[in-house]
Amino acid sequence: MRVLVVLPMYGGSLPIGRYCAAALRELGHLVEVFEAPEFHASYKALKGLRVTTDRLQYLENSYLQVVSQAVLAKTETFEPDLLLAMAQAPLSVNALKRLRRDGVPTAMWFVEDYKLFTYWQAYAPHYDFFAVIQKGEFPDALRAVGVEHSLYLPLAALPDVHKPLELSSTERRIFGSDVSFMGAGYPNRRLAFRDVAARFDFKLWGTDWDGEALLAPFVQRGGARVSSEDCARIYNASKVNINLHSSIQADRLVSGGDFVNPRTFEIAACGAFQLVDRRSLMAELFAEDELATFDDASQLVPRIGHFLAHPNEREKLARKSRTRVLADHTYAARMTTLLNFIAAAKPGWPRDRAGTSAARMMADLPPELAGEIAALLERLGLPADAAFEDVVWSLRQRQGRLDGLDAAVLFLDEWRKLYARSTKKD
Repeated sequence: MRVLVVLPMYGGSLPIGRYCAAALRELGHLVEVFEAPEFHASYKALKGLRVTTDRLQYLENSYLQVVSQAVLAKTETFEPDLLLAMAQAPLSVNALKRLRRDGVPTAMWFVEDYKLFTYWQAYAPHYDFFAVIQKGEFPDALRAVGVEHSLYLPLAALPDVHKPLELSSTERRIFGSDVSFMGAGYPNRRLAFRDVAARFDFKLWGTDWDGEALLAPFVQRGGARVSSEDCARIYNASKVNINLHSSIQADRLVSGGDFVNPRTFEIAACGAFQLVDRRSLMAELFAEDELATFDDASQLVPRIGHFLAHPNEREKLARKSRTRVLADHTYAARMTTLLNFIAAAKPGWPRDRAGTSAARMMADLPPELAGEIAALLERLGLPADAAFEDVVWSLRQRQGRLDGLDAAVLFLDEWRKLYARSTKKD
């Protein structure tokens, strides 16, 4: 299949979109990524114009319309079997209507809290498929606005990124601590971590911690955004990774909400230990003996102290949670679930491209080339029955010098196009 993954310009769903693309490639699909972050600097520059609020809003909306048109242009060129958009992807309602009119199946993975981020109400009806990380009243709310196909799709981990690491002594000094937290400075976390910081060897990583004087000495790198690779290093280097889900309500430090954040799966996949607040949907994803949990902020400090004093317990829980994630909670598993859901709801999907497979296209070539062709398909991450057009597309996306077989395939494609044009003229 051809899948176009549309990333947001920024935000928490940006790395998740990249993980989805990697998982789809792992499953053998041809994946193209619309790199919306490349437009973010220009979008932010509009604020520097110092124009009135209404003019700024007009310019920002106009700019997003241009980005939406770029997505449409990419779609027309790539001809995907599925367009998968992440939360806050730059796709306007008009662009989604155009995609539906053109018969391009669209799906969004809305990896945000629907009660806090309510823009889904305007966009969800215009997607063919809408995947969410919450249950409860959300499916009913989606049906009420006209969404026919929605599914619960919890978050996951990517084992190629979230994995146990052999850290150098320098990395352990930089990233290591007895206790750490990686994430944004939501109000509940600002209050909950004051007591933790006063009692333990503690490091805070992530953004939006400004204005918190008591925690400022513990914030690493000045509150800069942390890469996915460094997140894995932090998880591996910390004895206790605190995983407190976000809440904008400072008076309720442990919200007891439903969705399970990506950090839960990522820390577990790293084979690292975490202390996570209990969520209503967590029991469907992990057994009681696979995660260390707490139900109230008052339990946080005592639980940290207990697990720091009992490394064997930490190691046992970390090992079990990693085993569970690798078995059930990878992005490859999530993408398989999504594609199977779409196939069941849309008979005849994906459509047959009626193209010639690479194997058949080259069947008349000398036998000694068979091994080279197989190696080429493997190098491109394509199955043996991949369409010749998909092989060509994959080659054109690669950078660097072409080898002999790569050049021969592209030459053959150009010759086919030239031959087709000549035949039409005749």
